[in-house]
Parts: sequence; structure tokens; C-alpha cells
Amino acid sequence: MPFLLGDEDMKDLINKTEIVFQAKALSKLKEIEEKRILIITDSFIAKSVLMNKVLRNINESNKVVIYDKVLPDPSLEIIGQALSLYIKEDIDVIIGFGGGSSIDSAKGVIYFAKEVTNKDVYFIAIPTTSGTGSEVTSVSVIKDNDTQVKHLLQSYDMLPDLAILDTCLVKELPKKIIANTGVDVLTHAIEAYVGKNRSSYSDALAEKAGELVVKYLYRSYRNMNDIESKEEMHLASMMAGMAFEMAGLGINHAIAHQIGAKLQIPHGLCNGILLTSVIGFNSKVESMKKRYANYARKIGVTTAKDDTEAVNNLNKFIEVLQAIMDMPKSLRECNVSKEKLLETKNQIAENALKDNCMQTSVNSISIDDIKEIIENIY
Repeated sequence: MPFLLGDEDMKDLINKTEIVFQAKALSKLKEIEEKRILIITDSFIAKSVLMNKVLRNINESNKVVIYDKVLPDPSLEIIGQALSLYIKEDIDVIIGFGGGSSIDSAKGVIYFAKEVTNKDVYFIAIPTTSGTGSEVTSVSVIKDNDTQVKHLLQSYDMLPDLAILDTCLVKELPKKIIANTGVDVLTHAIEAYVGKNRSSYSDALAEKAGELVVKYLYRSYRNMNDIESKEEMHLASMMAGMAFEMAGLGINHAIAHQIGAKLQIPHGLCNGILLTSVIGFNSKVESMKKRYANYARKIGVTTAKDDTEAVNNLNKFIEVLQAIMDMPKSLRECNVSKEKLLETKNQIAENALKDNCMQTSVNSISIDDIKEIIENIY
């Protein structure tokens, strides 16, 4: 999956998305007039005060249609329903409003709409969590419920035209979501830093995102009223998304996608459970160990000059961060039975090996290696 267009000797950085952030960013919506707008979201947000905040900023000259049936791990069925509404209402503007599932669902509609209509649609992403970075990426993860497999789609048509990061939308996130999505940010940044298509440009974004996670994630988790930490984590999520959009992801996400599909565990939590095991596996390659060690120093979790010690300190930081945010550390703690693991392990490993994220992993991995990692996190 090419996160960067071009051949092996050329890298093409595409900055299509306009980004509006911090307080009152939603007012940007007032510039839209006389359009047919489809808002794609979930039923909880559709009935919440957050939807009222968005609607208050949309000019009355527009016609607004709301699709509110998005579920965690958006499926092909959901995309089909929303696509039918898009076609029926002759939509001009799509707003993906919510967590990664809502924005990914909106992207799925845009992806498949190209097959049935040549109409250009203006795409706005408004995240209500600080984690996926989906508002600045050209990828979407869609689940096939028949096969229980997650597919990663990629097209620059899915890159939002506008991303609105308004901190009023993330002030009252539940602690569990802050923890899961925050660790997702860290995983994005780390995988981008060792990604196949990494560059100094993506490194800078990954480093800053990691630095902000170190400084602000636990603060955001601990204190709902710490607005500064909410703002900085929202920006960290966006920067980590931009980093992996360019550099690619890898083994961690490939396995996490398929564990989430088979065992119904939230994506950010899956990434967190896997993270230290994947770092350990990749660090067997000396060049990758050096990358992880350098990253640990850059984001401020160690001053160790020895690479092995620095990587160990990075893993200790991750483990402590998860512990103080009361996150499950294993599949067992997520109430996955040993029988269920044995039943699904082979299929998870096979599907992970086919996952598009593997294409941008620097390190190669075998199906037996994946099975061993899955066993290690039980």
C-alpha cells in the first residue's frame, strides 16, 4: 500500500487537507452555503450535545441529512447503507463526525462512490477522539462481517479536504477512550518512525507526536478539565496520522486489525497490548533497534546511550503508562478464553500476513513469528 506515491527513487508529499484547530474551529462550517450535506456518525453522537454544536454552525441555506448507524469496526453493510443515502440525496458535502469508525465510514462511502458516480464531493472530517488521525490520512479500515477480516483501503480520494479539530468536542471523553486512543497515537508515531517509507519529514512529525504523548496523555486521562492536555493530544493524534500517512505502518497494526476483527477488542487497546512485543521482535534487527532507541531518546523517556537499555526503557515507559491508565495488558485480561485464542490464532496470523500494513513494514515476519507474538500477549 503506497502511503507515498512514486517509485523507489522518488517520494511525493501530498498536503491536500486544510486543518483548522483549537477553540471555535467548528465555525469554519459557516462558510458552506446552499449545499446538500451528509453527516455520517453513530447513534450516540447523533443524539448528543456534540451534534447540536455542529448543527449550530451550519448555515440554514444548506440541506442536512444524517446517517447515524455507524458501529465500531465499520462494515461493508454500513458503507452500503450510507452510500445509498449519498446517491439518493445527491450529496455535495460529506462530514465524517465522530471517532475513527465514523470518519472511516465516510471514507468508505467516498471510495465506493467513485464506482457509481463521477461527482466530486467535498469531504470534511471532524474527530471527537484524539487517536486515529483519520482526519489527515488517505486510508480506511473496513470490516467484512462474512469473513471476519478487516481490509485496509487506500486512495487519495479519501484524503479529507478539511479537518476540523475543535477541542470542545473532546472535553468529556471517558477515561477508557482517552487511554485507548492515546496509546493508538503512540503506536502510530512509533510505527511511522520505523516505517518503510519514513523520511526526515515524517520523523519530525512522529517525534513531536511522541513527545506530546509523553507530556500530555496521562494529564488528559487524569483530569477532565485540563484543556491544554486535550488540545495537545488532539494535535498529537493529527501529527501521528500525518507521519504514518507518509511513512506507513507495520506489523503492530497488521496484527491488531485482525485481532480486533476476530476477538472484538477496540483497535487502540489491541495496539497497546501488542506494542512492546512487536518492539521486541523488531529489535532483533540491529538497525531497527537503533531506530527505536533513538526514538526513545527523542521523545524524552530515556537518556541511555546504550541502545538495548534505551529500548528497554521505552518498553518500560509503555508498560507503566498502560498500568497507570488501568489498561488491560493481555488478551486474557480482555476476557478472551484460551479456547477462543486457539480457535482463532491461525486465522488471525494468516490474515495479518495479508494485511496491507505489512507492505510498509521494514522487517519481514513469518506466520510462525506472528503466532508466537499472539501467544506472548495472551
